[in-house]
Amino acid sequence: MYLLDLLDRRSFLADAATGLGGIALTALLAERGLLAADAGPIRPAVKPEAPLAPRAPHFPAKAKRVLVIFCSGAVSHLDTFDYKPDLMKRDGQPLPGGGKLVTFQGENGNLVKPIWPFKPRGKSGKMVSDLLPNLAELADEMCFVHSMTAKSNTHGPAENQMSTGFTLDGFPSAGAWVSYALGTDCRDLPAFVAIPDPRGVPQVGPNNWGSAFLPAVFQGTAFTADKPIPHLTRPAGMTVRADADTRDFLGLLNDEHLKKHPGDADLAARIAGHELAGRMQLRAAEVADLSKEPAKVRAEYGTEDSNKVKAGFARNCLLARRLLERDVRFVQLFNGSYAMGEGVGNWDGHKTIKAQYDVHGPILDQPCAALLRDLKRTGLLADTLVVWVTEFGRMPTFQKGASGRDHNPAGFTVWLAGAGVKAGFSYGATDEFGHKAVDKVTSIYDLHATILHLLGLNHERLSYYHNGIERRLTDVHGHVLTEILS
Repeated sequence: MYLLDLLDRRSFLADAATGLGGIALTALLAERGLLAADAGPIRPAVKPEAPLAPRAPHFPAKAKRVLVIFCSGAVSHLDTFDYKPDLMKRDGQPLPGGGKLVTFQGENGNLVKPIWPFKPRGKSGKMVSDLLPNLAELADEMCFVHSMTAKSNTHGPAENQMSTGFTLDGFPSAGAWVSYALGTDCRDLPAFVAIPDPRGVPQVGPNNWGSAFLPAVFQGTAFTADKPIPHLTRPAGMTVRADADTRDFLGLLNDEHLKKHPGDADLAARIAGHELAGRMQLRAAEVADLSKEPAKVRAEYGTEDSNKVKAGFARNCLLARRLLERDVRFVQLFNGSYAMGEGVGNWDGHKTIKAQYDVHGPILDQPCAALLRDLKRTGLLADTLVVWVTEFGRMPTFQKGASGRDHNPAGFTVWLAGAGVKAGFSYGATDEFGHKAVDKVTSIYDLHATILHLLGLNHERLSYYHNGIERRLTDVHGHVLTEILS
């Protein structure tokens, strides 16, 4: 029947006209970049001989570099940044509709008001608790997201999600994605540095800064102010000149070897890695040498505090600033460790939250506030995005038979500061007790999408082809939080 229609002159002309119109429409859409093909994946052109060379973003960026401050153990939003007057009024009463509410560690008791008093801070009048008085003074610099949610109520998977976008192991960290997309402007240091807490590493350890299926060159390099990268010192008896001449001669040999094997990407990448290690031998030791910092600055951070853990974290915060000012692209600074047991070296306040947070609060507060002030004073905050996170929040109730709060991924707080975000601003909300996010509910996918956006990257198009799938940091989810952008 269709072939007979083609023999009909009117049908033929009608179909031809429609076809020509379709061709014209396709051409116009192509010119405007609106075709599906133009919305496809963007895979950075990574040169094997220079895998960390700087690469252009997809569009103009607000942020040049990122600092993530990760408090592992799950900080209670209710005792820090999420002010709930109704929780104070209903202190000691059952959670309405809660019944015998069972969460991660078991049955919950009654509602318990914040342990530390809240006060209005700065010009914005933002209510922040006295647990973190120095950070509270900086509320006008912060953009609070009070409606964050996570997929897991277990520390390991939740850490994975906050750092990689997935609760399962085996996915690249956000820092690795950023290094893959943008490379770095700093030739002598890694593009991505992770700084573990002085007490040890978080629960999933290197997953937080791993590269997974991305090339290994994009994984984070982990070191601290007190434990810098090992094996950087010249051998005893070797002079500076002899060391430099040796590196130059080795570079000549490598260049000649590469000429004999053109197109060998693995060889080029291996040579590039060794050359970076050689440059780091000179620069990495210098960046971790805090003795060159003015005494006033070191005192502001608390690097010589009588609390050795606090002093160690303070030195890590100062190291973070020194890395950022040298244009390291992504710095991940950890506060809290799992090497010491539940709540001992981290924010996991199940049993005695008052006693535990009285330890952890001062360790975080002064050094972290000094870092934020220092970034602003030096002008780095203008093009650095600071993101403070924890893997989930905690319950508005105490656990039955205990004096602490259980895990709560249904609603918690993160905050951002610096490049591209509104200052002194709050977005979203949990319910009147801080139990669940109810207004502008937000996911970690949205947070990652927003971080990439501020770096000039389209989270829907930045991809890496792996096992037949175009992989993304945000998987098939995520929306940029446009309301928090300045």
